[in-house]
Amino acid sequence: MDQDAFRRTYREMNERICAYEKSILSRHCGCSQSKKLCIAEREGVHCVSDEALQQCLELLDKLRHQARFALKSNDDRSVLPHGKAMRLQVGGLRGLFSAIYPDQPIPELIDDVFDLINRATTAYGKLENLPFQTLIQQVSAYKGRQRGINR
Repeated sequence: MDQDAFRRTYREMNERICAYEKSILSRHCGCSQSKKLCIAEREGVHCVSDEALQQCLELLDKLRHQARFALKSNDDRSVLPHGKAMRLQVGGLRGLFSAIYPDQPIPELIDDVFDLINRATTAYGKLENLPFQTLIQQVSAYKGRQRGINR
């Protein structure tokens, strides 16, 4: 299937693409507000709630702005490469978990992104008040899949 045709069809079928789609599909997290869909033998993730999507996009936007140095990126508006997007999403969620539950070990799988962000909003009042230093530490520490040894 032509990539451009696929992307066009995907956007038509999925008007609310989940902000954490990459992380959900790579099984680093789950979300109570997400629903998987398949098109052309590929998976995608749909957000079932406008409120949840806005909340997630707002968090990722603030996190990306704060993590510019860690991601070695000055441009807040350009599309991030896959590896950096994964660092931002997974590392940010792990940092959020450690900020809310400092005495608990960070799990490999964040069960519910929507619930975690709601708990953070309850604990800190609003997303601007999050301890971004803690979140950025986890963004920096996150290592995605490592490449195999060249033969």
